[in-house]
Amino acid sequence: QVQVVESGGGLVQAGGSLRLTCTASGLRFNDYAMGWFRQAPGQEEGVSCINWNNGDTYYADSVKGRFTASRDNAKRTLYLQMNNLKPEDTGMYYCAVALYWSCSGSSLSRYNVRGQGTQVTVSS
Repeated sequence: QVQVVESGGGLVQAGGSLRLTCTASGLRFNDYAMGWFRQAPGQEEGVSCINWNNGDTYYADSVKGRFTASRDNAKRTLYLQMNNLKPEDTGMYYCAVALYWSCSGSSLSRYNVRGQGTQVTVSS
């Protein structure tokens, strides 16, 4: 059974940093594109997407230059390093995986599994 679990969320002041982690199990990690989404009341945004085959990474304009997504295939883990956080970054952050999928932008347009999410709250 394919499963992904997010962790690392929390409460941080504006300008601070957090690192989110997404740990996968039950899959050949190398074969999957990986994406981060965030959800705030009334909206959802694809934050980043990493291709399964070449590691190309895409970011939403709202996070470019502040967030860095990376993957460690040996550890079956996806990371999202978030720096210079802003109150508008507040939301529930989810990771998702898609088998043999190539990103067309920052939003993973289809996925096989998505996690339960981890809450990020940025205070002003």
